[in-house]
Amino acid sequence: MFRKLPGDEARNLVSTTPDTAVVFRPAVMQTPAIVTIVIWLSRLVAGLVRLVVRHPVAVAVPVGLGVIWTLYGWRLALVMAAFLPSAGLSWVLLDRASFLRLVGWPLLAWWRLVAVYRRHWQPVMVVSGLGRHIRGRDYLPRLVRVECDGWADRVSVKMLNGQAVTDWADRIEHLAHGFGAPSCRVAVARAGRLVLTFPRRDPLAEPLPAVPIPEVASVGPVEIGRCEDGSPLRLKVHGTHVLIAGATGAGKGSYLWGTIRGLLPAMRAGLVQVWALDPKRMELSFGRALFGSRYAADPKECADLLDEAVSVMQERADRFAGLQRSHTPTPADPFVLVLVDEVAFLTAYQPDKQLRQRITAALATLTTQGRAVGVGVMAALQDPRKEVMNIRNLFPDKIALRLDESEQVDMVLGDGARDRGALADHISPVPELGAGVGYVRLETSPDPVRVRAAYVSDADISAMVAEFAGVGR
Repeated sequence: MFRKLPGDEARNLVSTTPDTAVVFRPAVMQTPAIVTIVIWLSRLVAGLVRLVVRHPVAVAVPVGLGVIWTLYGWRLALVMAAFLPSAGLSWVLLDRASFLRLVGWPLLAWWRLVAVYRRHWQPVMVVSGLGRHIRGRDYLPRLVRVECDGWADRVSVKMLNGQAVTDWADRIEHLAHGFGAPSCRVAVARAGRLVLTFPRRDPLAEPLPAVPIPEVASVGPVEIGRCEDGSPLRLKVHGTHVLIAGATGAGKGSYLWGTIRGLLPAMRAGLVQVWALDPKRMELSFGRALFGSRYAADPKECADLLDEAVSVMQERADRFAGLQRSHTPTPADPFVLVLVDEVAFLTAYQPDKQLRQRITAALATLTTQGRAVGVGVMAALQDPRKEVMNIRNLFPDKIALRLDESEQVDMVLGDGARDRGALADHISPVPELGAGVGYVRLETSPDPVRVRAAYVSDADISAMVAEFAGVGR
């Protein structure tokens, strides 16, 4: 009878003679004891050095107390141990930011590393398919470090040789649930290194009040809200074009009005002109007095206004040719921002074919040639499909608000954006939770950033009209 022995190699050996037993004896090499001791000591020293470098505060406190105990006795050590909490409390009250940066967040990072990530690392890697089991040995990506701030954990990981970023991006839901986080985002640090971002809370859960009108005239970037990391959301409008996509009630108006609000001092100074196209007649018409004669709602009037913008662009291009390659706003040559509230009403849903082609051609001309001479386009739409907006790739900067389908995220932000964590299809439809929340992907950065635009209310718009009416003449 055949006899099978345990082990990967023995399992492949089969005796062809029934009476002969197959014996598998692995090769054993005797290692000198001194070599084993040297290897063990080197690993111990390397581990201690890593511990000190990564967690200096957590190491310094117990070591310091131990030294005091040894040199001066347990009484002084006890006094110092009681003094540390009061000193830390005083530090928090006097300078909370520096305490968190130097003590609070490193201690939290150490605790999260020990209690969450290192504890669950092997099962999560194996179950999600990011680890490999070959010939009885586990090969796991290496957990490098954990860094914490006020809203998220950032986990640095060294990938296995042969892995790709898409292997991790396809498993963001496995990683998020495995480590008890609401979501996970993948970013490339350098070759072979990734940074996984696991939010602990949502700093954008509450609606934001309108950003105050700037005191200094500027063409941007315009502050219109807040990023997820707590920094201000400053949207570049001069020297680029911006496409905003989102379902009904997603908060597209907050981005339009936030931009207008930030440009009002520059409009008063003559450095900016905002040309408004409002085919729905429901959004930009509320502040029509801000735009003066550069407001259009009827499709034919919108086409005429776009043709006029093309004429301004071409006239500037003729004057700038051979003299300058970029635009500097002046009262003589102000920055022209063309706002289109619902661009699909003028393109895909326009029944007049000739008018539709005329509008599409004008928008394509402006988005391909306008930014070098100071003419920008900011367009908002609900449906980002190619047949609805066939020039969406001509917008360098894109914003995805709440979308109905997961496929639409990549339509707006580009291939792979959703795999990197831009879950625009998961944004809450409840206005208090999700209106104005979106993901921004800039021309200069492939990684989407989660943001929320401040809500500009009807009262805010009325106040803007009362103070700045007529600046667009």
